[in-house]
Amino acid sequence: MFKNLHELLQSMPTEKDCRDYLIEQRWGGCPVCPYCGYSDKTYLIENGKRFKCGASQDVCGKKYSVTVGTIFESSRIPLTKWLNAVYVVTAHKKGISSHQLGRDLGVTQRTAWFMIHRIREMMKNVSNEMLQGAVEVDETYMSRKYKSDYKGLSPEQVEYAQKSPYTNKGAVVGIKERDGDIRVFAFDDRKAAPIKQAIYNNVMEGSRIMTDEAFIYRTGLEQYQHAAVFHAKKEWVRNDVHTNGVENFWGVMKRAIHGTWHQISFKHLQAYCNECSYRYNTRKMKDADRFTLSLQNMERRLTWVKLTKKS
Repeated sequence: MFKNLHELLQSMPTEKDCRDYLIEQRWGGCPVCPYCGYSDKTYLIENGKRFKCGASQDVCGKKYSVTVGTIFESSRIPLTKWLNAVYVVTAHKKGISSHQLGRDLGVTQRTAWFMIHRIREMMKNVSNEMLQGAVEVDETYMSRKYKSDYKGLSPEQVEYAQKSPYTNKGAVVGIKERDGDIRVFAFDDRKAAPIKQAIYNNVMEGSRIMTDEAFIYRTGLEQYQHAAVFHAKKEWVRNDVHTNGVENFWGVMKRAIHGTWHQISFKHLQAYCNECSYRYNTRKMKDADRFTLSLQNMERRLTWVKLTKKS
């Protein structure tokens, strides 16, 4: 078992080594057809690069490789570079820019940018487990909006919105279980309804909710034990009531933005939130363990059209 990037590269120097590793991580060494979803009867074809489903032709019988249905599907980038990228992106505490990754891997910046976004698909939180106990909630503003982000508004409305630091950026809300995980959501603005809905969807009823004095938290949280600190009065902590855990996360994420990415667009804000919250929630893991955990989520697909579509 490798312990660092150097040992990873030594343990899997060829494409075959990488394929065998992905087969072990995805299927436990026994390939299952990703098309029919159940047939584990397979035939090796093309010198072991691909498989053929052993089910009858009427049921399936399709050909596939270990990358079908994963973030690696339809990519011409060698798996040796892909696994290198996954390790680096998940291990660097404040991320890595597409320019730097491109130089490290010997690919273009555009290719590296697409690779990073596909890796971020593995970092999405898909857990339905509710946060409970003492839960901190706080919001901030990040990213920059462009004219394309104001679709449907008149030129006058766009001009007015771009002048305000609150409407010209995306609103980001963090919901953190005290001494536990954080979940981060990007919104178009800081309206109360979607933020409260995010709380309802992620925090167990009856839990203690801790916020600041913002107006959006003054009503609608009756099913929780709500307590607030008044930052406007320089009250940061009252007994065990504070939002320092979420604000600590904001510090880490904003340093990543300013020091690594320099600027991020509103269109991809949620993807950056996913990446930062994933690394924060796995901060106690060793880099090799986080790499292995990430590959367990490889069965997610992000196409170039979906990533770049105008919406």
